[in-house]
Amino acid sequence: MTARTPWLPFGTGTRPPGAVRLVCLPHAGAGASVYRAWSQGLASTVVPVLAQPPGREGRSWDEPYRDAEALTADLVEALAPVFDEPFAVFGHSMGALLAFELVREIRRRGWPAPEHLFVAGRHAPHLAATSAPLYDVSDEELVAEMRGLGGTPEAVLNDPDLLATILPLLRADLSVNETYRYAPEPPLDVPVTAFAATADRRAGREGVAAWRAQTSCAFTLHVLPGDHFAVVRQAAFVHSRIVDGLAARLVPEAS
Repeated sequence: MTARTPWLPFGTGTRPPGAVRLVCLPHAGAGASVYRAWSQGLASTVVPVLAQPPGREGRSWDEPYRDAEALTADLVEALAPVFDEPFAVFGHSMGALLAFELVREIRRRGWPAPEHLFVAGRHAPHLAATSAPLYDVSDEELVAEMRGLGGTPEAVLNDPDLLATILPLLRADLSVNETYRYAPEPPLDVPVTAFAATADRRAGREGVAAWRAQTSCAFTLHVLPGDHFAVVRQAAFVHSRIVDGLAARLVPEAS
C-alpha cells in the first residue's frame, strides 16, 4: 500500500494477486470522497484509488487548477507509484477529460499503459463543445445549471454560505474542462468503455459515443437511464461493466 498523500488521501489500498487498481477522477466541484461510497460495491479484484486534485476537501486551502495541461502534468507525477502495477482509469465529466489526458501523458513518457479507460458524462475530447461555457457566468446562472444537472441537494443550492465555498472551486474546475484545447494524437492503444445517460444535458449520447475515435482497441458504449449523475446513482451496473472491461486481466474471485 502506498502511503497517503495530498493527491491520494486514502492511499492505494492493498492489491491482491491478479487484481487491478482503478484510478478514479472526480467531476467538477467534487473531491475524492465522492467515490468512497460508490466504490464499496466493486469486486475485490478491482482496487479503487481515489485521486484528490487541489482545492477540495482536505486540500481546500490549496489553489485549484484552471488549466487541464498543468493539472495533468502534476497529476501524472503524483500518481506515478500507482502505474508500477496493473491499473485502469475511470473519470466522470471533468474527470473523464483528465483520465484521457492522463493516459496520453503516460504514453508520451513511455510508461506502461493502463488495462482500460472508462469515461462517463463527457463528450469525446476532439469534439467542440455544444453548450456555452459556464465558468464565467453569474452565480445565479451557475446555480440554475447545477440544479438542472441534478446531483446537488437543494439544501446546498439554497445556502448562500455553502455556495460561497463551493462556487469558486466549481468555476476553476469548469475552466479546466471548458478551456481545454484538443491536440490531435494517434488513438490510444487501450480499450475504452464510455457511459452516457439518456437525460444528460451536458453530454448527449452521440457526443459520448464519439469516444470510439480515441482508441485503436475495443470500444463499448453503455447508455443509462437518468441524468448527468446516473453513473453515481447506478453504481452496481457501472461496477459490473468495469469488471466486464477488465475480465481478460482479472483473476476470478473465490466463490
